Amino acid sequence: MNLPIEQTWLILVDLLTVLKKKGVIIPPTLNRDLGLVKSSISFYLKDPSHPDMIKEFDRANITITEIQGNLLEWTSRFGDEFYNQWIEKLKRANLGEKIYEKPDHTSKFQTNAPPGLSIAKIHLQNPISEDRVQEIAEYENLILEFEDDSTIAIYGDESNVKSGLKELASFFNE
Repeated sequence: MNLPIEQTWLILVDLLTVLKKKGVIIPPTLNRDLGLVKSSISFYLKDPSHPDMIKEFDRANITITEIQGNLLEWTSRFGDEFYNQWIEKLKRANLGEKIYEKPDHTSKFQTNAPPGLSIAKIHLQNPISEDRVQEIAEYENLILEFEDDSTIAIYGDESNVKSGLKELASFFNE
């Protein structure tokens, strides 16, 4: 199943990376929210008919719209051509067009990352609460996606992912 929101998510992650490279300071909460949207999409795809999944999917749509608004506001600072380039991608995605290849998640440890980002996946011996790692993710400017209670995907610039993994190392043996 290919949902427009998945393409929108990929576009926004790419845009976020481009804006960071242009010097825009992105609030850490935006990375966290992008991670939560990705998790909500993944949960929804597991059972699109379940009422709780539908509710989460609706929340993901609202959140991604807010993120899109923030990113486009920052994008407008770099001129009409730059802004329109991203608007066009988002319009095409909303019409169901595939802009980016969606990584194949047949393996839990697939290493495909969205364009411009690095990824690391860690598997902890015991489940961990999101709160314990969220502070590190915010500080290191990373996007977290909990695949299950003990598997975490970490997205971000390569140097940030490396720093984040060093910070998270203490949780590996718990």
